[in-house]
Amino acid sequence: MVEIHYLDTFDSPALEPYRSLRRRKDMQREHLFVAEGSKVIRRLLDSPYAYELVSFLMTPEWLEELRLELEVRPEQIQVYVTDKKGIEQIIGHSSYQGVKVFAKVLNPPDLDTVLEASSSPRLFVACDGLANAENMGTVVRNSAAFGADALLIGETSFSPFLTRTIRASMGTVFDLPAVHLDNLVDRLKDLKWKGFQVLGAHPHTDRKTIAQADYSGDVCIVLGSEGHGISEGVQAVCNELVAIPMSGNVDSLNVGSSVAVFLYEVARQRGRM
Repeated sequence: MVEIHYLDTFDSPALEPYRSLRRRKDMQREHLFVAEGSKVIRRLLDSPYAYELVSFLMTPEWLEELRLELEVRPEQIQVYVTDKKGIEQIIGHSSYQGVKVFAKVLNPPDLDTVLEASSSPRLFVACDGLANAENMGTVVRNSAAFGADALLIGETSFSPFLTRTIRASMGTVFDLPAVHLDNLVDRLKDLKWKGFQVLGAHPHTDRKTIAQADYSGDVCIVLGSEGHGISEGVQAVCNELVAIPMSGNVDSLNVGSSVAVFLYEVARQRGRM
């Protein structure tokens, strides 16, 4: 059911989520997020996972395009309509496509849930200390592209549901489960106990290379922070630290590029490429 509000003033508290997002930590704690753009919102509407659409901020043109799809949704959706300049006044910066959504993740998955929903050979991607929204978005997009079963978000990593991260992922965060962990080290130990190979992406080529690692069974690939790599505590839990061999004076890749290389090798060894 859709309730439409044509805006003539912009001071409604219901519009607060669309402003500067000063309540980002509160929103993350409550599993709320704001997403924007046509492709991203299309992925959200088509997602196999459960999201509640709380409200939309959009132009009249977008209301015309999305109205029928929104009217068949089970939840009550508030739609706030204004022109592009009005949207920009509310959000405080330019808006290229004129449509934003405020939504909630329903029943966020935990580790046991994704284990039960997937089958061997599983492929998980874990993030340790990723603190760049665009890089996290690229990790999400590559994980979805290469068939990862789940994304595990350590307690020191950015959420994949930040607006910039969702945009960088092109909405692919809605295509795979993202599990927020309270203690990455302990959860990796749990995976090892369940038979997973936990492989840490490490820049030094004196370690085993990605082509030498075995991905035939259940695997969790751990990615480290942009500046410091995998923390010592997480390194100690890994079965092996695995490197991408490189030539010249380059000793590491951007984390988004690294995960693409790793996941391609997994897919190749498993006969998917």
